[in-house]
Amino acid sequence: MPKMKTNKAAARRFKITGTGKILRRQAGKRHINEWMAPGKKRNLRGWAALEKSQKKNVELLFPYPQYVR
Repeated sequence: MPKMKTNKAAARRFKITGTGKILRRQAGKRHINEWMAPGKKRNLRGWAALEKSQKKNVELLFPYPQYVR
């Protein structure tokens, strides 16, 4: 049986932790942030946990979630 393929768009956007949590990038820092307060920009750094309602949809894009980093 052939190997199942990972959705590469999802692999670039999400990280799966060792405990199985799915992480996403913070939204709202792409553009039009010249007038944004520095503290708000700092808080948008890094990764955030995915909502439970969206987790099922993202898990379908990773056939082998234990190997995706």
